[in-house]
Amino acid sequence: MTKVIIYTGLSLPFDEAREILDSHGDIEVIYKRPIQRGDIGAALKENPDIIAIIDGVFHQNSAVGHKEILEAINKGVKVYGASSMGALRASELDSLGMIGVGYCYNQYATGATESDDDVAVMLDSETLEALSIPLISMDYVFSNAVSENIITQDEKDELIKITKAEYYPKRNYSRTLAKSSLDDDKKTDLINFIRESEDIKKQDAKKLINCIKNELN
Repeated sequence: MTKVIIYTGLSLPFDEAREILDSHGDIEVIYKRPIQRGDIGAALKENPDIIAIIDGVFHQNSAVGHKEILEAINKGVKVYGASSMGALRASELDSLGMIGVGYCYNQYATGATESDDDVAVMLDSETLEALSIPLISMDYVFSNAVSENIITQDEKDELIKITKAEYYPKRNYSRTLAKSSLDDDKKTDLINFIRESEDIKKQDAKKLINCIKNELN
């Protein structure tokens, strides 16, 4: 029996994650809430073969530590990271065996993104609903909007400057657009583009779970 433990629920809801990979045959998949300090120690008692970190707490509780991830790796557990806390920790520990997947991981690994709070969101601790939008997601969408000629590079720079000035729990598209100099027509076009865009953290979470699925098949 191969056991997989995946920490998610925020970047990718549990039901959507299970549509990609669920327990079957000789594979047991356990989905857990965003990881925090001490969770890996508890997880190791369940003897997992793979641990995947997608979401984790930042400021609500102590974040998952580097030493506990390395403990899992040293015990032969394959540890993956993507999207949020997983991307951040994978970029810090990839040279020591943690496996990073996706855009957010690559942003940190290359130094294009440096601040922890670029992937942080305010969340409802009961429902795991995101109550803000992470900077990395907004930057990704605005960059695509530039590529699609919806906004100019200068307008994107203004939007990112506004977003960075906000404390991360207050970051969202509405506040940023309201403070911008974009005219109403351009705001409407951009809002429509945003609505059609899937969050990059969600894309990365799906990519990670598919990566594990392909490895197990």
